Amino acid sequence: QVQLVESGGGLVQAGGSLRLSCAASGRSFSDNVMGWYRQAPGKQRELVATITSIGITNYAEFVKGRFTISRDNAKNAVYLQMNNLKPDDTAVYYCNFLLYHVPWGQGTQVTVSS
Repeated sequence: QVQLVESGGGLVQAGGSLRLSCAASGRSFSDNVMGWYRQAPGKQRELVATITSIGITNYAEFVKGRFTISRDNAKNAVYLQMNNLKPDDTAVYYCNFLLYHVPWGQGTQVTVSS
């Protein structure tokens, strides 16, 4: 069984920053494209950013220039640096393998106040 664990969320004011972490047990990240997703209340889950096994990144337009996805294969971890946060960024953030999802973790709550 693969277990995904997200951490690092919290409550911040608009313009603030957070760094999210993702770790997985039971499967290595090293050979896989990873993604960060988010889901706000009443909305569908949406893809935020992706990173390939060699570090090629892609971002949704609504986070370009503000968020940075990175990975440390030696530590089997993926990160999301979130800067200049906006109230619309409020959501539960999840990580997962991009090409084929495993069961979702509990996510980490990010709340941005005006």
